[in-house]
Amino acid sequence: MERELALEIVRVTEHAALASAPWIGRGNKHQADDAATAAMRTMFETVAMQGTVVIGEGEMDEAPMLYIGERVGDGSGPRVDVAVDPLEGTEIVAKGLDHAMSVIAIAPTGHILHAPDIYMEKLAAGPRLRGKLDLRDPLDVTLRKAAEELAKPVEDLTVMILERDRHAAQIQTLRQAGVKIILLNGGDVAGAMAPAFEESGVDLYVGSGGAPEGVLAAAALSCIGGEIQGRLMPSNPVEYQRCLNMGLSDPSKVLMLEDMVGNDDVIFAATGITPGRFLEGVKWISSERIETHSIVMRAKTQTIRYVTTQHYMPKKQYFLKQASNM
Repeated sequence: MERELALEIVRVTEHAALASAPWIGRGNKHQADDAATAAMRTMFETVAMQGTVVIGEGEMDEAPMLYIGERVGDGSGPRVDVAVDPLEGTEIVAKGLDHAMSVIAIAPTGHILHAPDIYMEKLAAGPRLRGKLDLRDPLDVTLRKAAEELAKPVEDLTVMILERDRHAAQIQTLRQAGVKIILLNGGDVAGAMAPAFEESGVDLYVGSGGAPEGVLAAAALSCIGGEIQGRLMPSNPVEYQRCLNMGLSDPSKVLMLEDMVGNDDVIFAATGITPGRFLEGVKWISSERIETHSIVMRAKTQTIRYVTTQHYMPKKQYFLKQASNM
C-alpha cells in the first residue's frame, strides 16, 4: 500500500469526529452515529484508493452508507479492504463519557476478516505478552501466566473489561485474584488497544464484545506489536449460519491476530471524540477553531504518529451546512 494513505485516512477519521462531537452529552446516539457516518462517507470520496468496505455499518439493506460491500475512495490508487467504525462508542457520546473514537483500518484486498456482527470473546495484550497467553485457558491461569511474564505479583496486574452483566463471573474471578479492574462503559476497540500502550497502565483486556470491533483492534495491535485472540460466540443457528456464509468454516476456532488482518501491511487510524487513555477528545479552542487528536499507525514499519490538528470551521462548508440543519 502507498504510505500516503496513512495521512489521508486520518483526514477521514477527523471528519467523522468533528461531525459527531456536537452530539456529545445530548442523549441521542443515533443522530451522533448518523452524523459521523455521513461525514466519513463524504470524506472517503477524496481518498486515492479503490476500497471495498468489509466491516462497516451493516449489510446493504441495513445501512444507507458504509455498508458491507460498498465501494469507497476516488477510484484511483491501490485496491484495499476497508474496516470502519465512524463512531466507536455511540452510547459513550450520547452520555458524554470517555473513550469514544472514529476508527478506520485498511489492508490489501483479501486480508481483513469479514467478521459477522455478533459477539466475540477476546484476550488482548501488549508486546511483552505476545505469544505467551492462550484464550482457551481459564482466566485465573491467564492472570498467573501474565504476572510471571511481566515479573510482578498477580495483584499488581491491571485488567480492563466492559462493565456488562454477561461479565459478572469474570469480574468475580478478577476480584478474587486481587487485580486492579478498570470497568469500561463502552469503547471496545480502545479497551483492546490499551495494553499495547505502556503509558495506559493496562496489562490485559478480557471479556466479550463485538466481532467487528475485535478485527479493528487487531489492525491496531498489528501495528504496535501487541496481540489479540478472539473466538466468535454465535448465540443461535442463524448467527452460526451467518459465520459459515462469511467463510468461517469453524466458528469455534480461536482466531489469532493474523487470522483477522493477515500478516501483510495494515494501516490504522483513529481520532478521539471524547477523552481516552491515549487520545484526547475533540476540543473547542474558540468559536471558530476546533482541535482534534489522532493516531495513525502502519504495521509494515511499526511507525506510530500522533496528529494534532486545529480546524478552522468557517472554511469547512460541509460542517456549515450540517450546522444549519441541526
